[in-house]
Amino acid sequence: MRGQPIKLSAARRLVGDLMRFSIGVPRVTVQRQMDISALHKARAGRPDRPSWMVLFLKGYGLLSMETPEFRRAYVKLPRPQLYEYPGSIASVAHEREHEGERVVLLSTIKQPERRSLAELSALLQEARSRPVLEIREFRRALKIARLPAPLRRLLMWLSLNMGRQRGHRFGTFQLSVYSGLGAESLNPLTPLTTIFNYGPIGDDGSVTVRIHYDHRVMDGANVARALARFEEILNGEIADEVAILSEVNKAPIATPEPSA
Repeated sequence: MRGQPIKLSAARRLVGDLMRFSIGVPRVTVQRQMDISALHKARAGRPDRPSWMVLFLKGYGLLSMETPEFRRAYVKLPRPQLYEYPGSIASVAHEREHEGERVVLLSTIKQPERRSLAELSALLQEARSRPVLEIREFRRALKIARLPAPLRRLLMWLSLNMGRQRGHRFGTFQLSVYSGLGAESLNPLTPLTTIFNYGPIGDDGSVTVRIHYDHRVMDGANVARALARFEEILNGEIADEVAILSEVNKAPIATPEPSA
């Protein structure tokens, strides 16, 4: 049967280059079945419920601040070493429509742990809704993807192996989820130190959460303990923030007294 060749788009070349560097990372997965019923209950009490992605994103940012290994990266310049960042930078995967094709593009959010849930929601919504070429990170990535292969791969290698540039260009951790589609990824790839995801969330607050990590940077026991702490953060600090917002929204608006 005779088929037809299809030229690789800039977006597909971009994914291909990311996978080229990702397969060289010795990645290991640790999974935990979590009970986030406290957060589930707090979220259910809000009429304008924040997305699960926003809640997990901020929770992971808080976890990264407590766990220095999650803010470290293995780099090769000027020599093989670990580079630690003072704060976390989230890399979030978005499916967008571009030039008649559904493509995956990455946006970054600096220090998500210091941002409010409303601010995180606005940033994610902007990355999902604004025209692709109006978003600086998307435009830059697609521009680089159009360069000749040797040049764009050299630029990516340098950016991944120079500590300061790595965080600025790629972030310190990645979030990529399909739970809204009723599915979950078992083996996502990234050149970053960690990528985490979660499956569909049950009505009782049960959910499977996975952290896929670079074994050159940390060990499995660290990640197992971090997952337990992540569950506490989601049911603690994040649930409390959601509950406080709910109470603020329910508070009656003071009516000014009539003037004499």
